[in-house]
Amino acid sequence: DPFRETVDAGFRKALAGAIEELPERERLVMSLYYQDELNLKEIGLVLKVTESRVCQLHGQALTRLKSRLADWRDRGGKTA
Repeated sequence: DPFRETVDAGFRKALAGAIEELPERERLVMSLYYQDELNLKEIGLVLKVTESRVCQLHGQALTRLKSRLADWRDRGGKTA
């Protein structure tokens, strides 16, 4: 379905842009978790913080992304 493919491509572009706008530490947590598939404990070792702190950073990043993507959705899937 061409329409669905266009919407999916737009969402991926919006998501990539939102990730780029995250603070560096949150962006690193997201990268280590989703790209490198490290668990929270392993990420904590890399960042020299507790597993609990990694969980907080991950949660903050998800909250920011949800907010920014809600803005994208409310604009009808159009970039700003």
